[in-house]
Amino acid sequence: MTLEIALVYGILVATIALFVSEWLRLDVVALLALLALSLTGILSPAQALAGFADPVVLMIAALFVVGDGLFQTGVAQAMGRLPGKLAGDSQIKLLVIIMILVAILSGFMSSTGTVAVMLPVVMGLAWARDMSPSKLLIPLSVASLLGGMLTLIGTAPNIVVSNHLAAMGRDPFGFFAFTPIGAAMVVVGIAFMALFGRKLLPDRPSPGRPERAEDQLSVAEMAGSWDLLPRLFRLRITPGSPMAGRSLAELELPEAFGVTVLEVLEAEGEEEGPSEGGTGKRGQGKRGQRKRGERERRLRAPRGRPKEDRTRLREALADTELQSGQLLLVEGSADGVARMVGRDWVVLLDEPTEGDPTAREAGIAEVLLTPRSRLLGRTLKETRFRDRYQLSVVGIQRLGESLEGDIREAKLRFGDMLLVQGPWEKIRLIQGETRDFVVAMAPREMGAALRPLDKAPLALSIMAGMMLLLTFEIVPAVTAVLLAAVAMVLFRCVSVDDAYRAVNWESVVLIAGILPMATALEITGGMDLIVAALDGILRDATPLVLLGALFLLTSVLSQVISNTATAVLLAPIAFQLAISAGAAPEPFMMTIAVAASTAFATPVASPVNTLVLGPGGYRFGDFFKVGVALQFLILLATLALVPVFFPF
Repeated sequence: MTLEIALVYGILVATIALFVSEWLRLDVVALLALLALSLTGILSPAQALAGFADPVVLMIAALFVVGDGLFQTGVAQAMGRLPGKLAGDSQIKLLVIIMILVAILSGFMSSTGTVAVMLPVVMGLAWARDMSPSKLLIPLSVASLLGGMLTLIGTAPNIVVSNHLAAMGRDPFGFFAFTPIGAAMVVVGIAFMALFGRKLLPDRPSPGRPERAEDQLSVAEMAGSWDLLPRLFRLRITPGSPMAGRSLAELELPEAFGVTVLEVLEAEGEEEGPSEGGTGKRGQGKRGQRKRGERERRLRAPRGRPKEDRTRLREALADTELQSGQLLLVEGSADGVARMVGRDWVVLLDEPTEGDPTAREAGIAEVLLTPRSRLLGRTLKETRFRDRYQLSVVGIQRLGESLEGDIREAKLRFGDMLLVQGPWEKIRLIQGETRDFVVAMAPREMGAALRPLDKAPLALSIMAGMMLLLTFEIVPAVTAVLLAAVAMVLFRCVSVDDAYRAVNWESVVLIAGILPMATALEITGGMDLIVAALDGILRDATPLVLLGALFLLTSVLSQVISNTATAVLLAPIAFQLAISAGAAPEPFMMTIAVAASTAFATPVASPVNTLVLGPGGYRFGDFFKVGVALQFLILLATLALVPVFFPF
């Protein structure tokens, strides 16, 4: 053993020890290992940093973006409805259904791609049931690895061992030659996770979990807590109204009627004209009531149903010009509204709002003035708050009490709480404000309202295209995934800022930092030394003992280096051991393929483990506890089944 090999072994052992101890974060440990290999001269700086340009690392980062695009557009939630419906309230059923679905998908596309597609789905299912995603994400990665055993194209090691058989003059494995063994392993894995493995999984909150719905108020609840509901009205401008063709500044509605226009909504494709029903003189009879009902259902634009959304939001600014037929959401006195209706300026569409006082495009939020706010000592009119932020202040609370009178003339003080109303997008923009005020609370409808739900077909098409490219290997896997990630951004399924936030950088740095370890083992001869020692020890062993030893070695190595590299290194050794023992090589090749897919025990053993590491809030020991036990069961199943389907 050379000094370089001894150094590599020492760094490897120290790295694993730090992983297991959890004394430092996993990404920090990976960087320390990278630096150790570089500082000792085992790897050049270029070799040590090559992991950051590795296709696997780039693919993992891009897959986070693809997954976020599916979540933002609602595709992930839609995909989760069937498993959620079939599982009902049972967490065990949900785990089993997810694992079956993921295993089937992994049989025909890459396990990494499958996990990327299903990750946001599974997290959404967990959050909807108030479960920790950590109870489902390791089963997700396990199912994807086991599912890769189902077909020839399920995972790269299957192709490696099949090609080696062909190179040695034997018949290669057929497309479904792996299916009997793979199906049995999937059953073993699902049974283990459902009966025992789930008890070993941590119940740990996910770092990326949104605030629970029950911990957030709805729009209606927030408005009700401010006593706003009796003061919110929906009006439609009548044909011939003096309001038509005039701006809000010209009309001076607050001064004339004590009414403030919060939002202007107009129906796309609706005929301008009087509204049937309401409190005016129109719409007598059942026919008029039916028409009014149909028309109002369209104008109200139910949340979460973008295809039926027939309204377009216009900001209610001073220079906003009004037109006949437009729908106004106003705040003010009932007497003022009654006077507007009496003059035939508008028609009252309904009684004071009870429930959600906004359309899908508009919402409310509470903002708190900071000690150094430039708004302090000034009125809303002086600060031109509405023009600056394109949001209306509909209420002010001071020391827990709502201010009465004209709030536009009130001098603002530190600690004042303002209730603002306007487009959801504008509310999201002020969430980045920290100097003048901070957003203290936004309603739970905000997340759904800001999702680009109309982009769902595009996101679904992008995902399908990525799956086709991965399945048929039209382009390299990393290219397919990068194309999908860029397409998600270009077609605005996810914003650029959200794309960067979606990437779990701890996972990216972890795998980029640990990849050079495999390079060090190869270039120093450390891997060859291990293989040579195995060949000397097992040369005279029985075929069944050889199978067990090969499985163990392959499984252990796959926790440190990629399963593809492990299969490439060990397939020739396994073939020669089979010939030396006078046995057929097929069962040995099949064992190498199965064992290479048991990369369960460490978060760096496979890209799918790294993908779920951050979202699940996992630690090194979480993978180890579940993975080692499952590897032992897969070993027993391999020794029992492989000789049956592939005799020695």
